[in-house]
Amino acid sequence: MAITTCVFDAYGTLFDVAAAARQAASEPTHAALKDKWMEVANQWRLKQLQYTWLRAITDAHTDFWDVTQDGLDWALEATGLNGDAALRQRLLDLYWELQAYSEVPQMLRALKGAGLQTAILSNGSPAMLGGAVQSAGVGDVLDDVLSVESVGIFKPDSRVYDLVGQRFGCAHDEVLFVSSNGWDAAGASGYGFTTAWVNRAGEPMDRLPWAPAHVLSDLTNIPQLAGV
Repeated sequence: MAITTCVFDAYGTLFDVAAAARQAASEPTHAALKDKWMEVANQWRLKQLQYTWLRAITDAHTDFWDVTQDGLDWALEATGLNGDAALRQRLLDLYWELQAYSEVPQMLRALKGAGLQTAILSNGSPAMLGGAVQSAGVGDVLDDVLSVESVGIFKPDSRVYDLVGQRFGCAHDEVLFVSSNGWDAAGASGYGFTTAWVNRAGEPMDRLPWAPAHVLSDLTNIPQLAGV
């Protein structure tokens, strides 16, 4: 069937999660981060994801904001920056002001202009996602923002992917699901979506039972994959 609905992961896919650490490192008041910001950003993101998986399999769900703070605290301790309360607060504040990758607005406008439905499907809480959408200025090209909080478990649980059909009334094979997380794209492939993995870092393919249908370096060609 033709693609009718394009659904995007949020953090790392539409929104640049490294931007918070990069911005803080450029500020004179946080000079200690200057040579460590990339390590902090990478460790923060890794722990943030690992904690979602562990909470999902142990039935210990919590708001994604709690997971985000826990991941940051681990990253700051791992890099020797855990004694800087002002830096911690600045990084958390900046996480609510993430910008979209440069190609995102035009890509979403092309999808909406062709009459496709567009949405975010994210581990993020509604409040966090609302802040990111507003900061990036893409609310007018999204039909909805779907959060795992409505089912109380993180991706890649199938109940999260169920939200797309429940919201849009579409069949699995009408959905193009896009994520920068290889495991997320794989999980969505196993669920039955057509998937695109945005592999910005050129990472190896995850060794999982499923694989994304498409591997891209950015989001520029998403309209083409959707048949636009």
